[in-house]
Amino acid sequence: MTFEMFGQLLGGIGMFLLGMQLLTNGMKNAAGRSLKKALEFATRSRLRGLVSGTLITALVQSSSAVTVATLGFVNAGLLTLGQSIAVIYGCNIGTTMVGWLVATIGFKIQISAFALPIIGMGMLLQVIGKQQRISHLGTALVGFGIFFIGLDFMRAGFDGLSDDFQLAALGTGVLALGLFVIAGFVMTFLMQASAAVMAIALSLVYTDSITMSAAAAVVIGANLGTTTTAILASIGATANAKRISAAHVAFNLLTGCVGLVLLMLLAGQLDALNPQQYDLVILLALFHTLFNVMGVVLMWPLTTPLERFLLTRFRSQEEDEARPRFIDKTIINTPTLAIEAISLELSRVSQLSSRLAREAISSERNATAKLEQQAKGIQYLIGKIAEFNQEIGRQNLSPDIHEVLPISMRVMRYYSEVTRLSAKLPEFYSMLDQVENKSVKQAIFNYQKQVIALIDLCEIKEGSSVQGTQGHQLVLTLEKEYQTLKSLLLEQSTLGHLSSEDSIALLDAVSHINRLAEQVEKGARYWSYATPAAQRAPLAMPTAATN
Repeated sequence: MTFEMFGQLLGGIGMFLLGMQLLTNGMKNAAGRSLKKALEFATRSRLRGLVSGTLITALVQSSSAVTVATLGFVNAGLLTLGQSIAVIYGCNIGTTMVGWLVATIGFKIQISAFALPIIGMGMLLQVIGKQQRISHLGTALVGFGIFFIGLDFMRAGFDGLSDDFQLAALGTGVLALGLFVIAGFVMTFLMQASAAVMAIALSLVYTDSITMSAAAAVVIGANLGTTTTAILASIGATANAKRISAAHVAFNLLTGCVGLVLLMLLAGQLDALNPQQYDLVILLALFHTLFNVMGVVLMWPLTTPLERFLLTRFRSQEEDEARPRFIDKTIINTPTLAIEAISLELSRVSQLSSRLAREAISSERNATAKLEQQAKGIQYLIGKIAEFNQEIGRQNLSPDIHEVLPISMRVMRYYSEVTRLSAKLPEFYSMLDQVENKSVKQAIFNYQKQVIALIDLCEIKEGSSVQGTQGHQLVLTLEKEYQTLKSLLLEQSTLGHLSSEDSIALLDAVSHINRLAEQVEKGARYWSYATPAAQRAPLAMPTAATN
């Protein structure tokens, strides 16, 4: 093999990868929000998730883009983990589209007859599109053309390779097939593109440089190699990202192992196929598709057990905190212990919601996703406490324990509202950041500091006995500060130092924080009564008018 041929082969692979990158980026940008809308189709069932994953990946030719979008849907609660796993199954089927493009177009017609005009048309769309959707479609067309030109160079390079390296001489034994699997795995790991490895396998078959069974082994290795991308992407990622990556790895490992066993049994028959009677390139593309479809068939009944298993793994801090630590069904028949357990869990809710509220008021502006994740965990814990509270209510209870249950529900409602308001606060960040009036900015800052001081005072820590008097006095002081701040905002608006739109928006933001402070104080005050009267410190019961 001459240096020129080697350069042709290497350059062909590079052009193929460049074309794939341009095609993928162009299609992703052209799709825009349509990608999200298409994934919304997956929220109905796992079957729809499978169909969505297949079609979207076949369109944009980027399983990673679909995976990232899927992860966003999972974190937002729009997709269950099981539905997202089904989307990942579909991604594996969708990636086989490249093989069909190469097999049906790349080796069947003269590349220059259509690739160069397509590139020219794509550049024309880029020029006239001005970064609109039509421009992104132009980028995709350019990538499409370069994709096939690179494939043409690869094919010519492998023609020269077959003269010097007889890969078919390695045989079709177990060891030889294992080596080809490793080769596919390593190439995919190095290039981080299973599509390129698939194109290489097809080119080798087309130039008669490799046996059919060996090419199939390379395809299996390429599928296994995609797990390295998932593993690398999951390092330092969220718990859901790690679970989805683990599902991807499980799918490819099981599919690869079963496929390799079947290949070893059928290698002789595959290699005996007559190229004059059968189109081996098409058959290899078909094998790639059937291989992944077989994986879906194998994994589909295992999806529910896999989902349950993954939910117990890679837990984030927020998810661990959301798990009840004191309530347990074994103590339901002992109401006194059950009430004490609820009280302890509510103290944890107080700590978690207090931390969330502090971070929401004084957080960095890029922490919105973290706040939402914390809020979901707290709401989940509150829901579990409420279910436990209802279970206790079905027992035969003494009057003093029975009166505690509605108080506990009230406390839960207060902390649920604290959580909701805290998670909503980032909506006001942009307005608070844009305040230029120094007196208004300082007044808002001082008010926020006082609210945080109230949160610190009312947080129920282990072993504390919240009396409520100080918190109630501070919230009354805060109410006066709130009215003063409102008057300042209205005054500055009247003087023209604030626009009417800004003053209304700031009033909404400050009102939101004030509402949050009120709920924090009420939650702490009523928590003192979430234990039976006999165990309670002597305090003045809040009036029924307070809600």
